[in-house]
Amino acid sequence: MIRETSEKDKQFTPVDIDQFYTAETTNTNKNENGIIILTPKQKNLVEELLVHMRSADAERVKIITERMRDLEHLAASVARFPSLLERHELAGGIRTPQSLIDSLIDHQDEGDTTLQLPSKAILGKGFLVAKIHTFSSLSKQSKRINAPEKLTQELQMETVTMMFSLLAEDVYLNLIRDISQPTEFRRQWALSLLLLWEYRNDQTIANIAPVLQSVWTARRKLAPAFGTMMGTSELLLISIQLDEQWIQFIKQKLGESGVSQAMEEFLFGISYEQILELRSILKTKGIPAIGRDEVSNFLGEHVKTDAGLDYRDFYALYTVRRDNARARERIKLPGPHKTLEDYFIQFVTEQNKEKQDNDTFAKS
Repeated sequence: MIRETSEKDKQFTPVDIDQFYTAETTNTNKNENGIIILTPKQKNLVEELLVHMRSADAERVKIITERMRDLEHLAASVARFPSLLERHELAGGIRTPQSLIDSLIDHQDEGDTTLQLPSKAILGKGFLVAKIHTFSSLSKQSKRINAPEKLTQELQMETVTMMFSLLAEDVYLNLIRDISQPTEFRRQWALSLLLLWEYRNDQTIANIAPVLQSVWTARRKLAPAFGTMMGTSELLLISIQLDEQWIQFIKQKLGESGVSQAMEEFLFGISYEQILELRSILKTKGIPAIGRDEVSNFLGEHVKTDAGLDYRDFYALYTVRRDNARARERIKLPGPHKTLEDYFIQFVTEQNKEKQDNDTFAKS
């Protein structure tokens, strides 16, 4: 994805990253080259767990300390690769943040993009996965020693939030490649992706992760899930429990066919095509409703509709929905061409832009 740049690009001034981050985000435990090892909250949670661990299982303290040191070493290795936010002379030519953003915008080829992405982006994903597994282990240790429930829950939430950061890479790439979106938005998502690759932290995702996690948690409590297959009552039950931004998303976007189809896939845990087939079977047989455990029998194939609350379940089912959406887009099939996560982050971007425009107008 690296390309030679024009004389204008060569005069690029390094990005002042502070303008994109709040004070809370910049005051983090970072490697000297920028990658965030632990946020202040994560650092406090680990220290609090160690306090309880010293009295409950002193031998485990050394193991946890060594694991955190391993993360530091891994982060240091990733950070040794050239920064994505500075100008560098590489074998393929001059690389700047601007040229990377332009390449992300212009690259429209199909297929896996692994070999098109900067080494730092690929290696950083490995660091993030190791960190996710580490915090998952810490939450289990917290539960094992009967540490305060609040500590265990917060460790679990940090694990889930990091999982959403992993998911965000796919979402940003999907949105960047959507040429129907305003170029301004696509460039904004490209910049967000560079920041995510550089620091392995994303404030937008951190803000919306609790909302998506709440939707995921609430959907498991809804039964029967497979009646009319429309999900209207289920959606109302979910929305009552969540924040204003999600409610506005439902009000403004659910009328769009792509959004409503992506929402049904999310709620029911099966593909758009399977939903159509099951709806037809229920109508033909005159059956008003079935439970989640009956879906596989009716479809004649094993489908995992009742995934647990584990972050790995969420990510696995997300990737199924993502791959299905990409396939429909590629061969022009009906059904959602984006995931619910794509649509929601797109909506958040639109909302933020509208707020920014209103604030600018109010000041003028």
